[in-house]
Amino acid sequence: MRLHGYHRSTAAWRVRIALGLKGLSAEPVAVHLRNGEQRSEAFLRLNPQGLVPALELDDGIVLTQSLAICEYLEEIHPDPPLLPRDPVGRARVRAFSLAIAADIHPVQNLKVLNRLRALGHGEEQVNAWARTVIAEGLAACQALLQGERAGPFCFGDQPGLADICLVPQLFNARRFGVDLTPLPRLLAAEAACLTLPAFAAAAPERQPDSE
Repeated sequence: MRLHGYHRSTAAWRVRIALGLKGLSAEPVAVHLRNGEQRSEAFLRLNPQGLVPALELDDGIVLTQSLAICEYLEEIHPDPPLLPRDPVGRARVRAFSLAIAADIHPVQNLKVLNRLRALGHGEEQVNAWARTVIAEGLAACQALLQGERAGPFCFGDQPGLADICLVPQLFNARRFGVDLTPLPRLLAAEAACLTLPAFAAAAPERQPDSE
């Protein structure tokens, strides 16, 4: 397998964590987002959306969208599980994960922030937009964990899809100066994750294309 991604892309980061937790490996292929490589003809043939990650399987099939890729890995390699066994538990984990991947991340990513700049917004306005989006979204994520069994991870004593989404998003939150002190439950889950090799190995600074 080959994983086309960018070291600081939180979406590609999720897939790196999932691969690590599953004990799987994929050859990294760097797609430099800030240089526009995601818009090249070669990459658009892999993913017409011009987004990372793209997971190229050994038979040439290409999978896109980080959560779809993580669930593919879950289906082909179910242990250790990224989702609970019971349907309600699975729905709750998916809801938390999508709150990050579908609601927070898309409206604070590079493509949207560049659009705000193109519309004439100054850098402080752009960063304030990102801070607000992230802070409001993470506050909702903390509320989603109320009533769940105490950690150390988001949904119990094993890391899963929710944690895979949370850790990269907290990194982005710090980049934009979000105050995380009101989010002790999320920070506790993050701290538990960062003790695990799969999370440590997936960090941006550990990637070959890290700047």
